Amino acid sequence: MITDKNPHECERTQAHTQAHAQSITAQMVNVLIACEESGAECEAFRELGFNAYSCDLKAARIGSSIKWHIVEDVRPFLQGKHRFYTQDQVCHRVTRWHLIIAHPPCTYLTRVGSIHMYKDGQLDPVREYKMQEGAAFFYECLAAKCDYLAVENPIPMAMAGLPPADAYACPSWFGVKYTKKTLYWLRNLPPLMPQIIFPNPKSFVHCSRGEYRSRTFPQMAAAIAEQWGKYILDDLNK
Repeated sequence: MITDKNPHECERTQAHTQAHAQSITAQMVNVLIACEESGAECEAFRELGFNAYSCDLKAARIGSSIKWHIVEDVRPFLQGKHRFYTQDQVCHRVTRWHLIIAHPPCTYLTRVGSIHMYKDGQLDPVREYKMQEGAAFFYECLAAKCDYLAVENPIPMAMAGLPPADAYACPSWFGVKYTKKTLYWLRNLPPLMPQIIFPNPKSFVHCSRGEYRSRTFPQMAAAIAEQWGKYILDDLNK
């Protein structure tokens, strides 16, 4: 004679099976770092087990990061492109982008560069056009198809007409000896929280030039991956 199992045991087994099926791990979370040539944030997420990639028109620096770097225009990825080749010519496919962190070029948007908008007292039409072009790309990043989004830029000039940022952070919050106010426009993400505050930091803007100025410090990249990575895992596993 066959009898039914204990109903309470069946409920526990079913609950355990459902919980296991719904458990999301880091390697199941697809992350895209848009407009990143250095690979700093991508590698920080990779170190924590996330399926992360960086994308930029420029090739990555020689090293392990080329395995996760895409040398393409990032726009199709912002619109949901999920099949691609990395710099080492390996084909990859992801089902969706869970998190996109975008670093749109800020040369013609930043408040620091606003002094160059005028030439001989007149608005420079070339720089004005490039500013409008930069703002349009910024909005493309802001509309990226993903569940979680962070768009990063320094303080913009008023003329660019960017929306108010949701949060900001400084590298000195994470043990770096420099300070550089970095703004973030966020979707479904919390602000970054300070961890190890460096006392009396120097201004990185006044100590650097060009592309070096826009770099992401490893300490800050690690904090981004740790804080937002944990938040997303917790959120997906609710």
